[in-house]
Amino acid sequence: MVSDKAKAAKSGMRTLSLVSSEVRNNALQAMASAIRDNRESILAANKIDMKNGLADRLADPLMKRLELDDKKIEIMADNLVQVAALPEPIGQIDSMWERPNGLRIGTVRVPIGVIGVIYESRPNVTVEVAALCIKSGNGVLLRGGSEAISSNTVIAEILQKSAKDFGLDQAIQFVNITDRQAVQSMIAKHELIDLIVPRGSNEFIRYIMKNSEIPVVGHADGVCHVFIDQNADLEMATEIAINSKTQYVAACNAMETLLVHQKVAQDFLPRIQVRLAQEGVELRGCKTSQSICPDMLAANSEDWSAEYLDKILSIRIVDDFDQAVDHINKYGSHHSDAIITKDYATAQKFLKVVDSAAVYVNSSTRFTDGYEFGLGAEVGISTQKLHCRGPMGLEGLTSYKYVIYGDGQIRQ
Repeated sequence: MVSDKAKAAKSGMRTLSLVSSEVRNNALQAMASAIRDNRESILAANKIDMKNGLADRLADPLMKRLELDDKKIEIMADNLVQVAALPEPIGQIDSMWERPNGLRIGTVRVPIGVIGVIYESRPNVTVEVAALCIKSGNGVLLRGGSEAISSNTVIAEILQKSAKDFGLDQAIQFVNITDRQAVQSMIAKHELIDLIVPRGSNEFIRYIMKNSEIPVVGHADGVCHVFIDQNADLEMATEIAINSKTQYVAACNAMETLLVHQKVAQDFLPRIQVRLAQEGVELRGCKTSQSICPDMLAANSEDWSAEYLDKILSIRIVDDFDQAVDHINKYGSHHSDAIITKDYATAQKFLKVVDSAAVYVNSSTRFTDGYEFGLGAEVGISTQKLHCRGPMGLEGLTSYKYVIYGDGQIRQ
């Protein structure tokens, strides 16, 4: 089954390469309308998945990612609209030069090929990935988790039906079986699939990275930090810290460790403790943090590298800027990290020395997202350095090839 669908996606990719940008954009607009028109059937399917999730005692972070509502469905539709409105990524000439022998050589953006996306829990991924692949001329093979099979199946059918009106339905393939063997089959189909993008738990992504015969782009952890500098606006710092942690605790870009400069710790910690307590967040602090807030639980060495995806936060008081950066680079996952400061030089230094895919100054880490970055959507977030980093949008779904124009040149 997986081989047949991968072959169909490859065939669909060839069709995409022959149609105009206008056709692809019109297909995406039609898909957006279809998502909105079929809102009730999507919610009904999701209700089945939620009921099964409760029966199977899925972890709270997975349940949060699984659940759909009117707002999330509207965002799914808007993903499609935004991607359609983005500049055409295919055929863009990056550079062109002429050699002494008269050859004109250039590089042009092209699709990667067939993208295999293996994901857990989040049904909206089906829409985001399909949108970006259609726009960028790639075929896509989607394999969602068993916990979201009803939601994903309905969404995939809606997208394929809309795409069929434009002759593009083959480019979107969904593996509607939950057998784990389907995953094994996908990551072994190097002759049919050009790139694997896994999305899900740490263990799941690490497994795919270790066992895939196909290049993999992704991230295994989201251990994100916010550092409150000695020159921070503490009111701003409080609001950013609260948002980074509590706006959606199950997200990979949620803050997991709060670092506080020792010169502002006495003032800042009590106020942030009160606010986080109101949000039901459990705090685990270093000894210095506990001396300021005695009812805080003790953090151990494992907390500094923990991705909780829950209402738990570790807090460490640092002596200075360098200790904060050392902590981030040692314990972090190179995903998203922020500094809160009024000092320009300190902010610029932080941007230079923190080795993460997204580095923020005076902003919540929760913005590391293709939709929020104006990319329309994202296939995933990469903490790797090749070939893309951060939210993977249209550019990350393209490669390049050389094109050479001559008028009879032969090599001597």
